Amino acid sequence: MNLQHMHCEAQHGLHSLSEQTRVELLAHLDGWAVEGIELVKTFRFDDYYRTMAFVNALAFIAHQQDHHPDLSVHYNRTVVRFSTHDAGGLTLNDFICAAKTEALAAGK
Repeated sequence: MNLQHMHCEAQHGLHSLSEQTRVELLAHLDGWAVEGIELVKTFRFDDYYRTMAFVNALAFIAHQQDHHPDLSVHYNRTVVRFSTHDAGGLTLNDFICAAKTEALAAGK
């Protein structure tokens, strides 16, 4: 499954993924963790400029996918948190956007 090339779809009325499905999808992502109902990873950069470039590029991707993360922005790192609040937890959209975020950070 190539999550990076998938597109988010509306999740209204759907329920969060099962534990088994989350574990299976998490295996496709490097360094991400499930914390409660969120998919979380910290990305580190050399300086504030690179941190902000990543945040701005991620904002563009989030807008395209219509699926937006919670971000904690610091001088040399950004904590990215995905969750589908309408579904009360994690959906496929969260994993798709995490894969796209991963590709962005890797320069792909």
